Amino acid sequence: MNSLEHLREAEQALLQIFSGIDAQVKQNLKRVLDAFRHHRVGAHHFAGVSGYGHDDLGRETLDKVFASVMGAEAAVVRVQFVSGTHAIACALFGVLRPGDEMLAVAGSPYDTLEEVIGLRGQGQGSLIEFGIRYSQLHLTKQGTIDWQALSCAVGSNTSLVLIQRSCGYSWRPSLSIAEIQKIIHVVKQQNPNTICFVDNCYGEFIETQEPTTVGADLMAGSLIKNPGGTIVNAGGYIAGRADLVEAAACRLTAPGIGSYAGATFDQNRLLFQGLFLAPQMVGEAIKGTFLTGYVFDKLGYPVNPAPLTPRRDVIQAIKLGSASKLIAFCKAIQQHSPIGSYLDPVPDKMPGYESHVIMAGGTFIEGGTLEFSADGPLREPYIVYCQGGTHWTHVAIALEAAIEAVGGV
Repeated sequence: MNSLEHLREAEQALLQIFSGIDAQVKQNLKRVLDAFRHHRVGAHHFAGVSGYGHDDLGRETLDKVFASVMGAEAAVVRVQFVSGTHAIACALFGVLRPGDEMLAVAGSPYDTLEEVIGLRGQGQGSLIEFGIRYSQLHLTKQGTIDWQALSCAVGSNTSLVLIQRSCGYSWRPSLSIAEIQKIIHVVKQQNPNTICFVDNCYGEFIETQEPTTVGADLMAGSLIKNPGGTIVNAGGYIAGRADLVEAAACRLTAPGIGSYAGATFDQNRLLFQGLFLAPQMVGEAIKGTFLTGYVFDKLGYPVNPAPLTPRRDVIQAIKLGSASKLIAFCKAIQQHSPIGSYLDPVPDKMPGYESHVIMAGGTFIEGGTLEFSADGPLREPYIVYCQGGTHWTHVAIALEAAIEAVGGV
């Protein structure tokens, strides 16, 4: 069976699942439209201000709309966040103080958070350097939350638990909203004052609820991932309990300024429109993960998540088993990207990552991982992580070349 035949088989097998994704997109779009209508969004909100960014009606309204969509008391949506990692760091530094204890409950954090916490690097002001005590719970052998360990790990001194929703560069299932809700319930039973913080990167609009809807005190993510709808140029967000959001905003700007400043540089229209487009773009990306997982499972490769299981983020991991296959796969994706198709991705050092990383990212927004891209660290067992996709048909075209490049097991 050639690559085109593999894809045709997959498309036929996934028709019912694709229909279900469309129904979920409709539900998520409805909550976005309800928020826009409730806050009376109009064309006058597209105008931006310069300088300090005081009295930016569009920015202030977008914060309210975003909070409504996310089921949160408050939100700050800012182009000044340079990445999801930056937004997460602002949230953590904003609410934690020297002597506090932070507990990661879903295993090791994503690579770029290791230096924020202080697990790698030194002398740059990590949480550990500021006197924050850190510990983490290991996952079970199946890569799931160790519920027994969690019920014993939260104590009177646990100030914050870090819940990483997406698998990141780990071979584990990403967390569902139901699992996040259960984690929060267990934590609050042990210590009602513990802040439940969710790294929500890659997770927005995957289900019909968000972590803040089910009890998370705070969460953060990137606008060049899901909630930017593939058109937002830069930025991130923090949403949750109003006092915690403001504390995080004070870390982004300064105490006393917090969320009351930050020019939007005439980006308001894109920020509103990106949020409107986000449910549809995420739906297309989810279809792409199903297609990728189904095809490469048939070719004999281990895939995460499994071919027909519900998706928890926009990432599909494939265990390719060799550096040469990882590089060949990424080259095929790059050659079938709209931007820079003539370039060959090569492994290299990336700021914040421990291993050399290869990235195929022929996207309109640099690093925009709701657009179709593929990357992976050059380390065993040589896993490629595919994410995003503005329309699943683009994913199918690129996969045809990737299948030819790596073949079966």
